[in-house]
Amino acid sequence: MFGLKQQKPPLKTRCKKSGIPPEKIRGIAISGLYGGSGIPLDENMEPVRPCMIWMDRRAEAESNWVLEHIGKEKLLEITHNGADPYYGYTKILWMKNNEPENWLKTKLFLPPNDYVIFKLTGEVAIDYSSAGNIGGIFDMNNRTWSKGMMDAMGIPTSLMPEKIVESTDIVGGLTKAAAAELGLSEGMPVIASGIDCGAANIGLGVLESGIYAAAIGTSMCAALISDKPVKGKDLIVWPYLYDAKRLSYYFAGGATAGAIVKWFRQTMCQYELEVEKEGGKNAYDALNEQAANIPVGSDGLIVLPYFMGERSPIWDSDAKGTIVGLSLAHTKAHIYRAFLEAVAFSLRDAMEATGEDLGEYILLAGGVTKSKLWRQIFADVTGYPVVCPIHDVEANMGDVMLAGIGTGLLSYEEVKKWQVLDEKIMPNKENHQKYNEFYHVYQSIYKHLKTDMKTLTKISAM
Repeated sequence: MFGLKQQKPPLKTRCKKSGIPPEKIRGIAISGLYGGSGIPLDENMEPVRPCMIWMDRRAEAESNWVLEHIGKEKLLEITHNGADPYYGYTKILWMKNNEPENWLKTKLFLPPNDYVIFKLTGEVAIDYSSAGNIGGIFDMNNRTWSKGMMDAMGIPTSLMPEKIVESTDIVGGLTKAAAAELGLSEGMPVIASGIDCGAANIGLGVLESGIYAAAIGTSMCAALISDKPVKGKDLIVWPYLYDAKRLSYYFAGGATAGAIVKWFRQTMCQYELEVEKEGGKNAYDALNEQAANIPVGSDGLIVLPYFMGERSPIWDSDAKGTIVGLSLAHTKAHIYRAFLEAVAFSLRDAMEATGEDLGEYILLAGGVTKSKLWRQIFADVTGYPVVCPIHDVEANMGDVMLAGIGTGLLSYEEVKKWQVLDEKIMPNKENHQKYNEFYHVYQSIYKHLKTDMKTLTKISAM
């Protein structure tokens, strides 16, 4: 829509196929991936260049400059976040330093979902979660832009949206043109929502403090939702999508999670893929069956899942994917299980960085929940019971809830009842004790290889 490449039939067509009269649709909420810098827009609200999303790692020099000239302590005191190419503000500085022509053209930065909302309504706003996740220019204590930090970095305050809204706020109504293109009613409320992983947590029914939730798909978003401050632990922190002025999202994120398992399947498992292609067993199911027969610790194999560097809590762009302990006795099943265990070790690392008061269980969602073996590995590695939703819901469900609340059609009490959870998967105590030893080796391997990984990055670039 509106000049964006469509991957599916137009919404107008899909509404018609659904059989739902347009007048029955009472509101829309739009979440989006964390858009890093946001989309730089010119005076006509047209994109100046593509958005640099969270995965973009080009702003290393800018991150180092911030640490040297402003300091980590000052950043944490005001923004509760550190300096890293992950953050939007370092990407904005990169653009300022490296693309002066684009910098001069840019009048505003808007995250992708907020830009779509602007195209639908003509209104400019940013939700609290998206603003906070830009990092070093957002004051988490006062839930507003930090003029002091922006002045120190040379980022004009005019480049950030003046209006910051709750995720349940109505930003505006559909314009006549947008309504006609979508086949919906003019003036229909458009609700802010926010960052997709936060919306996914709302969809899981996380609406109160003290819940640890991990959404594990291609990457991992593992966070404690809390009304108590958790500072100085190398976490990513932003206001939550519910009660944004009180609750915060304390987030550690694996850059690669399900992505490394998919990579292994695509790269190393041609036989299983061929069987699946010919109508046989799903390749993942076949690999899980094989891995279930492999003992805890994969007979001495440990994988570091840093296939695209790593975000919180280690913050290392040079971290590498690593397999340690291979011998001629190991099989494909051993390596596959070691990949599953690696993601669980990464989750435990995130949990330990967050603290000890993480609640009674882990709420686990995403593609990983389809594997019973992987669920049990998560429980055994972390030592926490694991609870998964029965229905595979993500950000879309959260958007429905936020739209319902924003339009007054639903209450928080009602949407809490929507999510049905499966029974707890309890950790096996004996397996947990064994995994403790492997986990400590997992941490030690990274510490010993960290310098070599940086050297490898350097010489590879020569």
